[in-house]
This record gives sequence, structure tokens and C-alpha cells, in this order.
Amino acid sequence: MPLRRHWDELPTSLRREVERRTGVIVRADSVPEGAACEVAVTLQTPTGRVFCKGGRAESRQGWLYRREARINPWLPEEAPRLRWAVEHGGWLLLGFDHVPGRHPCLEPGSPDLKLVADLLATLARELTPCPPIDVQPFTERWRGLIAPELVDGDTLLHTDMTPRNFLLGDRLRLVDWSAPCRGAAWIDTAFMLVRLVRAGHDPAAAEQWAAEVPAFAQADDEAVTAFTDALVRLWDRAQRTSPAPHRGPLLDAARRWRAHRLSRRRPAG
Repeated sequence: MPLRRHWDELPTSLRREVERRTGVIVRADSVPEGAACEVAVTLQTPTGRVFCKGGRAESRQGWLYRREARINPWLPEEAPRLRWAVEHGGWLLLGFDHVPGRHPCLEPGSPDLKLVADLLATLARELTPCPPIDVQPFTERWRGLIAPELVDGDTLLHTDMTPRNFLLGDRLRLVDWSAPCRGAAWIDTAFMLVRLVRAGHDPAAAEQWAAEVPAFAQADDEAVTAFTDALVRLWDRAQRTSPAPHRGPLLDAARRWRAHRLSRRRPAG
């Protein structure tokens, strides 16, 4: 993760370029966690608050900022609007509508679970067919992990289903569209299902929750099982090559879901 920079550490000329869009910035509060970028800050402007993210334009994350800016106009209202993009002096900053709220609770019994399912159902419906933008096919991203026909589709997917990317205020919204793909409509729900298992759900109960999303309820059974196997292999490889504290619990959750799927194949007796 890149080193996080405070607003007053940025070049003066860059901050002035932003103020040409916002007016005089009266306060800047750094976001302490979440977004994997050099700059993540809430700006208080004369017309209200703006969430600003970004970093060096030629950094490893630079292409992610450009991609997020490119797809934002095509996203439904459940995603915050991009107000401006400033590229100046080797930096690229994006300014979004500020979304106040908390992250949803995914634990068993949480009232937030229905809101998450409803949002995933809405996104799958509104982003099918995929808008006419250039995004990576999921079949390409998972090349060699799964048979392409099992995950191919024409839905614009978010793919990063961490609860930190959901904000619940007056309504539930999904932020950080920096890793989109085009693929089968049920894939985002499958990614979230693993998060539910991580949060304490039994895999069978998590699947019952996921079935509230029509795209997942209609998914091919073989495709979902193959997805669990591919996910375990992908995350196992990531944990071995680049260990991280958050990966272990997620890998365990994916393994539990895969074991559940495979147990349904075994004959009784």
C-alpha cells in the first residue's frame, strides 16, 4: 500500500488547481484507513464536502485512478458521482460526491444484510448489459483458473466486495470502482458470500442469503462450484507469495465454502 500523504504535504500548485474546481478549501481531513492510494481526504469546500483520492499519475495505482474516472459516468446512482479530475505536476486527483455513513455489518442477524443483497440485485440489473466502455473481461482476469464459459457474461462488475467499499447513510452505496470487470452477473454476489462466511455465517446460510439476489439464484451450479475452487487456489497463491493478515481469514472462509459445495456432490451413505 502506498504511503498516505496529508493534504498539506501536497505541492502548493496542485492544491491550487483543485481549488479552481472547489473554491477555497477550509478544512482537509485525511481518511485513516480504506482506500489504497497516496491521497484519501475529505475536503470541506464552500459548497459542501468532497472526497478526494489519488496519487502520483505514473505510480502503480495511476492507471486505476484513470479507469475509475472513465467508468464513473456510466455507473448508477448507487455509486458517488465524480465531480472533477485534476492532473497536474505529476499528480492525479479525483473528487467525488462525499458519502457519509458507516460500513455495513455482515454478522449473522444483521439488518444490514438485506440492504446489501438488495444493492447487489440492483447493480446486477442496472449494469446488464455492460455499458459501452473498455473493461477487462473476467475471463481474462481469471485466465487459467476457471473455464471461461463458466464466468463469461455481459455485466459490469465491481469485484472488490470488501465491506469497507460499502457506505450506509441515508441509503447504501458502493464506492471505489477501480477494479471493474465484465462477466457473469452473479460474480459480485459470490465475492460477497465469502465475506459473510468470514463474518461468521455457515456456508449454507450464506448461500441462502445470496439466493435473494436473482442473478445468483439463477447461476449455474457447476459454475459456482468451480468459482469456489478457483478462488481458493487464487487466494492460496497470494497468501504464499505475499502474506497479509487479512488474507488468512478470507482464505479460510473460501475453503469452508468450497468444502460445502463439494460435500453436496458426494453420494449419501
